[in-house]
Amino acid sequence: MPSSLRNPIVVAGLAALSAAAACKPAGPPMADAQCAARLATFDSLDFDVYSHQKWDRLGESHAADIVVSWPDGRETTGLAQHIEDLKKDFVYAPDINIAVHPIRICSGDYTAVTGIETGSFTRPMPVAGGKPIPPTGKSFRLAMVTVAHWKGGTMDHEWLYWDNLAFMQQVGLAH
Repeated sequence: MPSSLRNPIVVAGLAALSAAAACKPAGPPMADAQCAARLATFDSLDFDVYSHQKWDRLGESHAADIVVSWPDGRETTGLAQHIEDLKKDFVYAPDINIAVHPIRICSGDYTAVTGIETGSFTRPMPVAGGKPIPPTGKSFRLAMVTVAHWKGGTMDHEWLYWDNLAFMQQVGLAH
């Protein structure tokens, strides 16, 4: 079993998409082409745009009024806000990279993609209202899932899932 399937966050995200897919009959061939295009866009988003911080290209996959639901329960609206939030990841881990999507699923206007995000905690991590956390130099390998709803060629809602405790343990900030 792939290690990503042992992560309860990954399994929950895929189970939600599978349940939705089971309720819908298979679409026409045009839907298959649309799914293939959306999954290709997703690959480009993670492998190139996100990993190489090409923020000017995020609009190729995200609507201007994108709603993003984060693992910590908060929800943000708008492409500009999403870009600012994503930039924060690279402040403390400038080498973040996503190079693989082990699972890629599309059903109708929904996609679900798992990924493996890697990086190293090599710079101070800013925290709200406090002194930055000094880097530990430790690397991380984090399983993540993104479920997305699409309107046309861009996502209008993105649900992000990963295990924040696993991240903190890997970089030496939790036991």
